[in-house]
Amino acid sequence: MSDLLSLYRTMVRIRRFEERLLSLFRQGALRGTAHVCLGQEAVAAGACAALTPSDRVISNHRGHGHMLARGADIHRLMAELFGKRTGYSLGRGGSQHLAAVEVGFLGSNGITGGGLPVAAGIGLGLKMKSPGQGVCLCFFGDGATAQGTFHEALNLAAVWRLPVIFLCENNQYAMGTPLSQTCPTQEILERAAGFGMARERVDGNDVQAVFEAVRRARSDVLERGCPTFVEARTFRQAGHSRSDTCEYRDKAEEALWLSQDPIQRVRDQIAI
Repeated sequence: MSDLLSLYRTMVRIRRFEERLLSLFRQGALRGTAHVCLGQEAVAAGACAALTPSDRVISNHRGHGHMLARGADIHRLMAELFGKRTGYSLGRGGSQHLAAVEVGFLGSNGITGGGLPVAAGIGLGLKMKSPGQGVCLCFFGDGATAQGTFHEALNLAAVWRLPVIFLCENNQYAMGTPLSQTCPTQEILERAAGFGMARERVDGNDVQAVFEAVRRARSDVLERGCPTFVEARTFRQAGHSRSDTCEYRDKAEEALWLSQDPIQRVRDQIAI
């Protein structure tokens, strides 16, 4: 129960941060845009909890939750979004270009699929400098799997047997486009099959399931000396970015996923 409580606290911390961020935008205290991970907290919390200090993390444009789950200071993160020198990137990185090297969070990326080749490079560095000691966990969305960098990075990682966990947060939509319109089979997991990778699909709204899947993937990567692929199926409860009103989504679909809210699921477990 203590481990579940710890995961729960991480998820709530992420959600409260993201909710506060949207509130600050509405108040006019912050300008520009941001991509929040409301509804996807279990993926960040579960995955990062399965890592060790020797591991590294690469994120995408929706990276606040990943960064907080990895152990970043919440005040320095908010300072960065306000453009303050006390922020992680001295206020120059903003929402999409974050890094906290001291906790192994080596960067988020504003380009769709842009973090994938970076993760392969980090994996190569880990293999050369400290083989068998750590992995690189790479977060990316389902939309990134349609990019050339996805195939290039997975191919290189497989050929060079790099210690990388490719974790796809499949939240069903690439911006406003549903997966059914971008993937003929809607089987993202099988895209890794062509590279000979071990692969696993997990309920991305079940934080314990995510934790166990990434823990298994990490052990597999270090034992077999090759990359692996995890697909976490989840759903973003907010728009793609703060100005997106989600008019393209079906209300019944939203209601179904809201009934599977990852934080509420843990609350129900704790209450038993």
